[in-house]
Amino acid sequence: MKLTFPTRVREFKAFDSKMKGPELKMTVTEEIRNRLEAGLSPRHLEIEDQSEAHRGHAGFREGGESHFHVEIHAAQFGGMSRIARHRAVHEALGKDLMGRIHALSLTLEE
Repeated sequence: MKLTFPTRVREFKAFDSKMKGPELKMTVTEEIRNRLEAGLSPRHLEIEDQSEAHRGHAGFREGGESHFHVEIHAAQFGGMSRIARHRAVHEALGKDLMGRIHALSLTLEE
């Protein structure tokens, strides 16, 4: 059996994402990206962890991953009100993930 190992960062990320089990723990940022891509199929997605800017404020956790800004451009938002767009994002993220995020600001466009 021949074993091959990734030699470049992009290859490693693809290889690493195929691993399963308790030894692989995704960051909150990665979970947000995966769920929004699966649920909304955006043509543009930016996720910014702004946690460090909130050091000393309520909800801050050492290591970050508590305060996020997300920008999404998705065709699915066409004809939806601002509230409906926010609800669609919350639904795509799921209650479990939303429960681990202290603050989430959104910029949502069609």
